Amino acid sequence: MGLLKFIWSKLFLKQLGLAVVALIVVGWLILQYLNVTTNHGDFIEVPQLEKQTLDIVEMKLNDAKLRFEVRDSANYNPNFPKHSVIEQQPEAGTQVKENRKIYLTLNPSGYRKVSVPDVRQKTRRNAEPVLKAMGFNIGKITLRNHISQEVLEMRHDGRIIKPGEMLPQTSKIDLIVGDGKGRLVVPDDPEEEAEGDTDEGQ
Repeated sequence: MGLLKFIWSKLFLKQLGLAVVALIVVGWLILQYLNVTTNHGDFIEVPQLEKQTLDIVEMKLNDAKLRFEVRDSANYNPNFPKHSVIEQQPEAGTQVKENRKIYLTLNPSGYRKVSVPDVRQKTRRNAEPVLKAMGFNIGKITLRNHISQEVLEMRHDGRIIKPGEMLPQTSKIDLIVGDGKGRLVVPDDPEEEAEGDTDEGQ
């Protein structure tokens, strides 16, 4: 009976009320602190960064209170300026928190160089897919009087190139191909060799 009497006493009820009020105040202060430190409910829209240089990207993200990290360089894309952003994560328009890191992929300065495969002594039909698979374009096809119908030479910008030479992808490689109608002749004079070449339109 003494305990029940104490529970219903004015002193206990007053202390209980003060404890509840204190608990509510502490909870409210904690929520306010979390709102301030986490920017609860405050979002920033990620700006459009594609085709922008790093100088402009840095300025835009600093203004938006966002960070960035260059994650990688993609294969060269001629539709984008050199060293510009070719891809961003998160994408433009995404709502993110302040200080969020934006990951960027940059467009390199040009096509990467690859090794020229050896397609000599292969037929044109077999040589062209090999070159195309490496990213090269087939340029002018020149027929030369020869006993075989195989690739005799590869040229780029008018000069003879050797297997293993490094050229940028998408480079045009001209092929000198035997016509299969002649006999194997090695001329002493390079001019005589040039006279035996005939161009085949492509």
